[in-house]
Amino acid sequence: MRFVPLTRITRTAMRRAYQGAVAVSVLAIAPLTWAWIGSENHRVVADTPGWLSRVPASGTALVLGAGLFAGQPSPMLARRLDIAAGLYRAGKVKALLLSGDNSRKDYDEPSAMRDYLLAKGVPDAVIVRDYAGFDTWDSCVRARDVFGADDVTVVTQAFHLPRAVTLCRTAGLRTFGVGDDSARQWAAATYVFAAREFVASAKALGDVVLGADPVFPGPRETSLLRAQAGR
Repeated sequence: MRFVPLTRITRTAMRRAYQGAVAVSVLAIAPLTWAWIGSENHRVVADTPGWLSRVPASGTALVLGAGLFAGQPSPMLARRLDIAAGLYRAGKVKALLLSGDNSRKDYDEPSAMRDYLLAKGVPDAVIVRDYAGFDTWDSCVRARDVFGADDVTVVTQAFHLPRAVTLCRTAGLRTFGVGDDSARQWAAATYVFAAREFVASAKALGDVVLGADPVFPGPRETSLLRAQAGR
């Protein structure tokens, strides 16, 4: 029987362990890489120099829900709505599609978002509510299939922006994204958001690969087309 030195076995085991660790690392960051590359040159952070001039005109601002506090938009959601209102006033979008969670009677993100915008002077005629935007993929697919959108400016936080833009573009929408970066003022939250994006990007890529349908595919509506026409 051939004798194999213990040092050689140890080195082989270490090399295979290293190769395995590298493979796992690559697989872990692949979804994030997909999101960042897929959205490159199609996103901008609000309030950076010249940001508004970089936003192309589109038919719709797709504003994604981000939670309510005591029935009111959370600080992050309020910031998204402020950006969307600014895009409308600047003539960058014709209508605002508010996509959020209304899975139970006592929780209605789209209506709270609408009320906030009305208080900011945005006309009700240009606002459309999507009550079944339960996640980013659902919001993108429903914007296309239910509301008939073909181009959108998606509005969310900067940490979420690459995934949101890539998902909407993968869904077949001509998409540009505007992100709010104010969340960085909460240093501890930055790490939470970063960790969340690892998991969320993996799910997003899975949804795309599997061709997942929205929770509620819904019938086709004409409300967005009417809002774009201002009526």
